[in-house]
Amino acid sequence: MQRHSTASRSTMSSDHHHGGPLIDCDVHLPTPTVDQLGPYLSEHWREYIATAGFKGSMAVTSTHPPGARSSGHERLDGGFAEAMRNVRRHCLGESESARAVVSAHYGVETMGPPDFSTALSRAVNDWMLTACRDTDERLLASINVPPQYPDLAAEEIDRLAGDDRVVQVFVPARTSKPYGNRIYYPLLAAAERNGLPLGIHFGGMSWNPPTGVGWPSYYIEEYVGMAHVMQAQLSSLVFEGAFQRFPRLRVTVLEGGWTWLPSLMWRLDKEWKGIRREVPWVEEPPSTYLRRHVKLSIQPIDAPPDGPEVMTTIDQIGSDDVLMYASDFPHEHLSDPLALLDRLAPETASKVAYGNAAACYGVPSAPEPQESVR
Repeated sequence: MQRHSTASRSTMSSDHHHGGPLIDCDVHLPTPTVDQLGPYLSEHWREYIATAGFKGSMAVTSTHPPGARSSGHERLDGGFAEAMRNVRRHCLGESESARAVVSAHYGVETMGPPDFSTALSRAVNDWMLTACRDTDERLLASINVPPQYPDLAAEEIDRLAGDDRVVQVFVPARTSKPYGNRIYYPLLAAAERNGLPLGIHFGGMSWNPPTGVGWPSYYIEEYVGMAHVMQAQLSSLVFEGAFQRFPRLRVTVLEGGWTWLPSLMWRLDKEWKGIRREVPWVEEPPSTYLRRHVKLSIQPIDAPPDGPEVMTTIDQIGSDDVLMYASDFPHEHLSDPLALLDRLAPETASKVAYGNAAACYGVPSAPEPQESVR
């Protein structure tokens, strides 16, 4: 999703001082066109699309904020091959150990007919995996599923979990019910049994307001408030007992910020102490579940550009194992995730840059740094 920014796009260049490779856990491929998806759809659905005049998901075409610059909105003017070369150049560089976890959000959560949304999910995933194979072996995939149909989502997870490139299940932050609700148990169970983290990503269209008090007037309100949606999703997963029922479930929060985590953890723990009899299955402080099961991408960085606040926030979280590097390429923000690494203690920087994501996604450990990644 496009962000308004005056900052230049962060890429791998020689002025960055962290010496090791990166795992970029949030990279966006260009949205495939209907024609590109054609080879991955059955004859029935190709005919259905042609007859219905379907041009693509409204969740994709309507989420570019009005008035925002378009430089962070990946276009295919130079062709798809050029767009994929940009991904490789900006997100992988020359390091053999580098990895990028890519997604191709298609807004399948907006599709009413269950069979159609499932067919589109399959097509987008097969298209994405083909694009990864044809571009660079270091590209890993975060697959689409229709979360509004948890049983069908589980089938898609089971279908693709055996592919070595598949490392995550992509779902939108905005949903009709939060992900801890028991209607999502088939989805959560499939993610757990296949060892894939559930990646809750900024955005989505659930046809209900993105705030707890109704519809905002402007996109900027929705954008700023997405952090509240992420917090609601984590609260739901904790208090509805998802981590108790699925003890090996892992969750990643992508493009939702992270500096709010200490205050959320403190509030959850405080209220749990007073009202825990309502949720007796929550046997440990909520913050313990979050540290154990959840990781968050560092982009966007809601922190001052310098000063000790970043390390202070990590200290307040109580662990340097929960943050993962992300560029959100090609979207632009007013923060440089690479510069953030230089503000961290070397051991913490190494975890954020590579180690935490490697543990989350099952990527082999990187060799000791020999030279700059930029």
